[in-house]
Amino acid sequence: MKTIIAAYSQNLSGSRASVHSALRTLLAAPWPSQRDVRSWLQLLSVLQWVLSFLLLGPVSLLLLIYLVFTSFWPISALYLAWIILDWDTPERGGRRLPCLRRWPVWRHFRDYFPVKLVKTHDLSPSHNYIIGSHPHGILCVGAFCNFITGSTGFREMFPGIQPFLTTLAGNFRLPLFREYLMSGGLCPVTRRAIGYLLSQNGTGNAVAIVIGGAAESLSCRPGVTTLILKNRKGFVRMALQYGANLVPSFSFGENDLFRQVVFEEGGWMRSIQLRFQKMLGFAPCVFYGRGVTSVRSRGFLPYARPITTVVGEPVTVPKIEDPSRETVDMYHEMYVRSLLKLFNENKTKYGMAETDELHIL
Repeated sequence: MKTIIAAYSQNLSGSRASVHSALRTLLAAPWPSQRDVRSWLQLLSVLQWVLSFLLLGPVSLLLLIYLVFTSFWPISALYLAWIILDWDTPERGGRRLPCLRRWPVWRHFRDYFPVKLVKTHDLSPSHNYIIGSHPHGILCVGAFCNFITGSTGFREMFPGIQPFLTTLAGNFRLPLFREYLMSGGLCPVTRRAIGYLLSQNGTGNAVAIVIGGAAESLSCRPGVTTLILKNRKGFVRMALQYGANLVPSFSFGENDLFRQVVFEEGGWMRSIQLRFQKMLGFAPCVFYGRGVTSVRSRGFLPYARPITTVVGEPVTVPKIEDPSRETVDMYHEMYVRSLLKLFNENKTKYGMAETDELHIL
């Protein structure tokens, strides 16, 4: 018995020594610093955003189709009925959730790049506005962060102004993705949806439109500042019809977030991109960014490059229900001049050279 007790005591002492040794090794190991933790949180916030925009819609659609052939088919049937009943909501102001705008993850998203908003002039809450957002880039990071999230202080800089951001109408036909978009304050880039916000939603509304759209994304690459704007005049006509002032904005650094394979004009790959753009409203871009595990690897995450969105001086627009082509052209020219002024006055402040020019096609 004494021999058994002695052996047990010896094993117990050995176990304690092993535990103490393991604890000492653990405590001696370097713990992640606050800076490391912040970097991980920033990376995860950008990852969830990219995955949401690229995969949430298609994956949800495929899942609902799959459920139709299982015993869970009532889920698909009920959601289809809900979409039919809720079909017009995106074009009637959507269904914004203020808590989503204040979601803490957006602060980490902002700090990853980082994204900054610069105000140059006041916007009166007694008017409505159409904000032209330039350039499109690949994923419109600057426009999303400034006009949808509250992380850059838009509501504090422009008190009484409610921002909205427009995107492709087809996105609001995808299950679950449409709810995600509406909850943040996005709406379809259609005449009906924009007209509702400018006429049926009171004053103090600022509808941001990425004017260049899919065509502009095809020429997006670092160091290139080319905008598709010369023949884009529908937003000016709507501003005149509803008496909404035009506000130019430019996101410096937007084109530096990804690298894109740009195909030659007239080539077969370029023709495929243009055909997709005409049929579906978007152009498939061949682009890459950094990887998830290393900035040196290639992946689908944007590079961490600073983005500064400057909101320029409003162009006062009268209300004309049926503006002539000459009137539209005149206010379009005024808008372009205001945008060029904004670009030239701020380009050297935010990473561009004095010799850099804004090319408008």
